[in-house]
Amino acid sequence: MNDKNYQDVNAETIDRWIDEGWQWGIPVSHETYEKALMGEWDVYLTPTKPVPHAWFGDLKGKKVLGLASGGGQQIPIFTALGADCTVLDYSEKQLASERAVAAREGYSVRVVRADMTKPLPFEDGEFDLIFHPVSNCYVREVRPIWRECFRVLKNGGALIAGMDHYINYMVDSDEERIVNRLPFDPLSNPDQMRQLEEDDAGVQFSHSLAEQIGGQLEAGFLLTDLYEDVNGEGRLHELNIPTFLATRAIKQ
Repeated sequence: MNDKNYQDVNAETIDRWIDEGWQWGIPVSHETYEKALMGEWDVYLTPTKPVPHAWFGDLKGKKVLGLASGGGQQIPIFTALGADCTVLDYSEKQLASERAVAAREGYSVRVVRADMTKPLPFEDGEFDLIFHPVSNCYVREVRPIWRECFRVLKNGGALIAGMDHYINYMVDSDEERIVNRLPFDPLSNPDQMRQLEEDDAGVQFSHSLAEQIGGQLEAGFLLTDLYEDVNGEGRLHELNIPTFLATRAIKQ
């Protein structure tokens, strides 16, 4: 990584993936936005399962934070449903997509470029809902993120988050053999860093359920629901082995 920190490496990697047609960097179409205006919509935290609509409730007039949620995929939908949206991301191109969709559809969105490993640049109790798609796999420590989410939510607000199980980090690139010890931490394991570099995967980290779910509970959240999901492709997917988790938790 030379003198760059891993967050900058990941931002540059994601910008490059977007140029290559990355699934999570393709903005919604005008037709999808129009359907959302008419109440027909879905959004995703994980690869294949849409988030239950009941997890959101009525978004009209609610202040929503898309945390590491750039790309013009979810925020346009929440805006169409009447939410007042802010999106935070560290990828310039993901944020550019947010601005482009907002300009195309004629709505306003607050766009913030920031590193979620640092304190979030928002006031205490500012948001009614945080939508956090799978992204903390690009962050070494997740507990501080949950604490910041708790801080910036209003009482009664909800955190809706997608997370990568550690299973993806145990196996080789063909998902046929268990090759890695856990935790998967390339900053302390050069072999794991080489594996990521060979796969052009940025700098990624595994996290235990104690960090993911336990970390939310430690921050003060009350877990209200969860579901698991698969990769969407590859051998683990074909074997129907869950590799992702989505949770809904509230600040009481």
